[in-house]
Formats: sequence, C-alpha cells, structure tokens
Amino acid sequence: MLQPSDSTPKSQFSSNPNSFAPVKTVGAPMEQATIGRSLVIKGEVSGSEALFVDGKIEGTINLTDNRVTIGRNGSVAANITAREVVIMGKVTGNIECSDRLDIRSEGSLTGDVVTQRISVEDGAILKGSVQVRAAEGKKDQHQQKVATIEQPKAAAAAAGH
Repeated sequence: MLQPSDSTPKSQFSSNPNSFAPVKTVGAPMEQATIGRSLVIKGEVSGSEALFVDGKIEGTINLTDNRVTIGRNGSVAANITAREVVIMGKVTGNIECSDRLDIRSEGSLTGDVVTQRISVEDGAILKGSVQVRAAEGKKDQHQQKVATIEQPKAAAAAAGH
C-alpha cells in the first residue's frame, strides 16, 4: 500500500525530553569470551575469539589470531600465545605476541616476552627478558634490500678480476 508523503521534517529526538536513544553503529560485533572472577581453569585454553580473563587460569593460553586481556582481578599462571595481550592483572609465564603487548599501570608480568611492539605504562611491573622483533613483512623487505645491494658489489668484484 502506498503511504501518503509526510512533508513535515522528522526529528531524531523523541517527543519525551527525558528519553535518549543512542545512535547504533553498524559493524561486525566483537566476539569475546569472558572468564569471570569466580572461575578457575586448569589446562589449555584455545579458540578463535578474543578472551577476557577476570578469574584464574593455570596452564596455557593459545589464541594466535586474537586478543587476550587479563582484567584487574585476573591471575594467570600460563604461557600465552596471542596476536595481542593486554595485562591489567597478574601474569606469571612467557608471552609471545604476533602484534603487541600492553602492560597497564596496575598490571604485572613475570616472564619472558617476544613481541613486535610493547607498551609498559608507569607503575606496571615487568620482570623477565624482552625481545622485540621486526614484523615479518619488514624482515622480507630488509632481506630483499640487502640482496639488491650485494648483487652490484658481487658484479663489480667479478668485473675487476
């Protein structure tokens, strides 16, 4: 059925001045699993979504393509492999990040770190070794540049003999 056209401008606000309807953004929902304060997990945690830990984990955490966040109440005694790790609680174990490690001011980490980027806020505790490595793409570009530079040198050396 056809509706008659309404020429009056429509307001984005409700007629009730006390009600507020926030604008909804359209985007992919961020899926994140949560381990609550009262939960204790012993063993291996793996999966394909982000993880927020506010409880206790002992063992290993393997979420290579996702983010692991240790909340303020979180306590982790595990080796962590993830794309990104954010620490606001306490972690004891080695961490390997393919992207970045972020230790917030109230966070503490005791263990070795291998990452591409690291951020440690004032007040955070970090005890262990830190290895910052170049991104895989940057490493390949660097190797190509070295090979390009070495080829003319080899050609010049061969021409001189």
